[in-house]
Formats: sequence, structure tokens, C-alpha cells
Amino acid sequence: MAKRRSIEARELARWLVQMGLEGAGQAELLEGYCAKVVALGVPIMRVQVAHRSFHPKFGGIGFTWRPEGGVTDEQYPYMETPPPEWHESPFYEVLTSGIDELRERLTEPGCVSRFPVVRGLQQEGATDYLTMAISFGREEMPEKLTPNNMPEGVMISWTSDGPQGFSESDLDVLRNTVQELALALKSAANRQTAKTLLQVYLGRDAGRRVLSGEIRRGSVEAVNAVILFFDLAAFTALTERSTGRQTVAMLNDYFGLAVDAVRSEGGNVLKFMGDGMLAMFGQDDIGEAARAALRTADRLRREMSEANERRMAAGEPATGYTMALHAGEILYGNIGADTRLDFTVIGSTVNTAARMGTLNAALGHPIVISAEVRAAAGDVDHEFIPLGEHWLRGVSEPKVLFSIEEKLD
Repeated sequence: MAKRRSIEARELARWLVQMGLEGAGQAELLEGYCAKVVALGVPIMRVQVAHRSFHPKFGGIGFTWRPEGGVTDEQYPYMETPPPEWHESPFYEVLTSGIDELRERLTEPGCVSRFPVVRGLQQEGATDYLTMAISFGREEMPEKLTPNNMPEGVMISWTSDGPQGFSESDLDVLRNTVQELALALKSAANRQTAKTLLQVYLGRDAGRRVLSGEIRRGSVEAVNAVILFFDLAAFTALTERSTGRQTVAMLNDYFGLAVDAVRSEGGNVLKFMGDGMLAMFGQDDIGEAARAALRTADRLRREMSEANERRMAAGEPATGYTMALHAGEILYGNIGADTRLDFTVIGSTVNTAARMGTLNAALGHPIVISAEVRAAAGDVDHEFIPLGEHWLRGVSEPKVLFSIEEKLD
């Protein structure tokens, strides 16, 4: 029996390594692992995995497997003070005590776990509980240990509902495969971390391109696209009347609206420039790109108005905005130095859109649209307002410009 279990554990370990090499995601990996452990006869009713997350909104992430529901995931948002149950959890006990593993056998009559989460599992029929911490590095334990500030590594727990809990043979299977499980989970987590950070800092499309290998300096692609410049009005004067924290909160509020509006229509935010934002709509069809940009402009106008009403009612600083939309060919790709690249757009279309953004105040309209965008959009339900021909600095020909009427619901 022991020899057979040893062979089965080695086969499971090899499978975990192969899944890690193939780039399996964490949920897929955990689902397959638990199915194989159950097939080996190990009685498990729950497996939980938790680790630190590199994400702007979540400091930690967890995955839980149950036989009746498969794998579910949970994100742990950043919080100043961890919930009370954190300090009463087995994970916290293992991390702070420095022990390799913690086990609670729950089969004795009258046995009650000292951990609230395990007591809850007892009520569901749990008979055994085992948890381990697998470290990925040699960093010291954080001074303030929270679910969002854990050492690099993974926490894993197994819960059994077998009549006698885990046998020694069961424990051998879990212990002899936990390092391979942790390594495969680390591989999957690293890939997801890279994807998340690249998308957050470079944008959805640029992040995907960089992750797929488009990282050579000077590698650019000529595409037809609609460029959108978004700026906050009178921002410098406003910052002089606001505290630093108010300014940051205001930028996050307005930029949050702008990014959501662009992304919801399939656009890509390329960069923030002080109080401004550069985005592009590069759909395969330039007509759809133009229509998506117009829908974005209309939505953002409405949401900016609502945000300003909300902010002023709360006594918070508020300001206006300007938008400029222009269509044409752009160069999209890696530009910069060997040690510092930017995945961005250049070309006359981009320059023209930037120049258009300087005319909003003079023209009396926060949204300025080029004739190229209007022509590409075709038959749309927007009412265009002619603004005439205008010379733009650095542009050889005058540009015919428009704005749009506010759409009424």
C-alpha cells in the first residue's frame, strides 16, 4: 500500500510540473489536482489556496475547491485594518509561529477547534484539517502581517470529512506533492501578475502585445485609428486651491470615468499626461472605431456632468474638461531607448489631435471632432455642430472641425 501510494504521489508530482510548464491557470491547476487527489482515495471536502496579489485593487487572492462546486476565487481588497478573523486564522498562526505545518484532528468526541474557520468546517462534517505555508523566497516576515501584506509564497489548507480524517498514507500524498503544487501555482500566478501589471500600466492592448513578445525597440505598426485626447480644464489653478490629497482624489475620480468610458467601447488608454489622457480606438473597421469614439465622448460628457454635481454637493473641487477626436494613420509600437521603452502612438494624426485640443476654449465647445471622424462614422444619430475651418500650429492644411449636440435620453 505504501509503495503504491509513493508511486501515485510521484505521478501526481510529475503531472503538476507538466501543468506548470504548459502554463495552466491557477483555477484549472487546482481543479485537476483535487480531482486526482480524490481519485487516489484521499478524503478531502475542501482545499484552499491563498497568496499575495500584485493588483491595484486587491492585495491578496484565494482559491477554494469543494467537490460539489469546483473552484471558486476570492479577491481580498486593500484595507487599513485586517478583519478580526485574520488574527484567529490558521494561516496567521502558521506564518507567525514559523512552524512548517499545522494540523487539527477533529475526530475526538467533544473536540472543538480553536480556530473559528475550522469550527465552521466542523459543523459541516470536517474531521481533519491540515495547513502549510510554502515560501517562494528568503524575505523576512513583514512587520505588519495582513492578508494584503504576506510574505511571497502560498498558503494551502486541506480539510477532510473521512470517518477517521487523513491517514498517514493520505498525508504522505499531500506532503510529497505540495512543493510541486506550490511551484506550479507560482508559475501560474507569475504569468497572471505580469499580465495584470502590463495591462494596468501600459493598457489592455499594449500590455497584451508586450506579453506576447513585441518588445523590440523600433518595432511599430501602421494602423488606421481614432485618437482621443482628454484634458481637465483649468487644472493648474484648481490645484493651487486644493490640497495634494484632494488633487489626487479628483484625478482618480475623473480618470476613472474616462478609462471606463474608453474601455467599454473597445478603446485603449495609452497614457496619462499630468491632467490629460491619450486613448485610441483601433478597431479593424475605422467606421466602427469612429462610432465607438463618439459614443465614448457622449457618455463621458454625461458622466462628467453627473460627477461634478456629486462633487460640488459634497464640497469637493470640480472642474470641466476638453476632448479632441481625430482619425487617420498612426504608428503604434515601441519607441524609446534600450533601457526605457514606451508602447505608444506617433504620427501626424496624433499631433493634429493634440493641436485640436487647444481650440476648445476659443470655440466654446468642450468636444472638438475632425471632419475625418465625422466622415468615418457615417450615418449616426449624433447631431454635428459645424465649427468651420481652422489652422492648427504645425499642420499644413486647415482642418474642418465639428462638435456634437448632447444626446437626450
